[in-house]
Amino acid sequence: MSNLDSAKKHPAANPDASRWHEPVLCDEVVALLRPAPGLLFLDGTLGGGGHSAALLQAGARVVGLDRDRESLDHAASRLAVFGDRFRVVPANFADAADVAEVRTAAPFDGALLDLGVSSHQLDTPERGFSFRHDGPLDMRMDPASGEPAALLVNTASEAELTGLFREYGEEPQARRVARAIVAERERLPFTRTGQLAALIEKVLGRRGRVHPATRVFQALRIAVNDELGSLRRALVTIPPLLRAGARFVVITFHSLEDRMVKAFFRTGSEQWLDRPEWPAPRPNPEWRFRDLTRKPLSAAGPETDRNPRARSAHLRAVEILPLRQEVAA
Repeated sequence: MSNLDSAKKHPAANPDASRWHEPVLCDEVVALLRPAPGLLFLDGTLGGGGHSAALLQAGARVVGLDRDRESLDHAASRLAVFGDRFRVVPANFADAADVAEVRTAAPFDGALLDLGVSSHQLDTPERGFSFRHDGPLDMRMDPASGEPAALLVNTASEAELTGLFREYGEEPQARRVARAIVAERERLPFTRTGQLAALIEKVLGRRGRVHPATRVFQALRIAVNDELGSLRRALVTIPPLLRAGARFVVITFHSLEDRMVKAFFRTGSEQWLDRPEWPAPRPNPEWRFRDLTRKPLSAAGPETDRNPRARSAHLRAVEILPLRQEVAA
């Protein structure tokens, strides 16, 4: 039986076993990471534990990280059946190299980052991630640290909000929205997701299926949690924790993340660098990967029908090359 088939046999690895969060591209993750008994994996974004469950069912060991204490508690309970082959660690994946439990466990045989917001977070109004349910304007992955989105919305200047919505949300009407927010908060500070979403809909109008507040909420969430900064740090710090032949898999959900991962993996996968002004190609000092996904993998029809949130997922993966030994001239 293949690892993939084995993973599907265990109820804890079945997405339907938990309504907390359905793991995206789980079959593809298992096929790329190739879990087997005795191998050790780092799940940097544990969430509901769906991907970890599939790896554990194949006989592997997993160290799971997450900033969200609710996710950690849920995954620890759900995956307790796997005993000491599974460990949970409260940490941001960007800080993995600084976490004692991770450093002592390394080197790993593979690592995974699933950068999506969990269904539980989106569907829990108290977390303030979504405008579909009115709740406090929070959006923090770790509610015990950092500042909520309300503080940013109520204190940032019009120019700062414009830049944030434009850069992180790719919102073409960023200035109009920022100007309206600054004017409205003078009358009544923003405290609720529904309050902010209603203002944005009033300013931009509503056309089609996508709510006009979608890009602004994405931008605020990215800013509040320093998501791009965390990803940038993780791309640099996680590969050294992996052994030669290990695989690093990253699932992104918007273009800013995907472009960052694509550029980083591409740079690290080029053995030679060449420029028109050079007489000959030169060795790439950053060469350390074998690119496994020249084009990103996306969810197929049956998965997106079952889980619409998978539609925007893109998976990229690389394999860690052995350290190169310098040959004396």
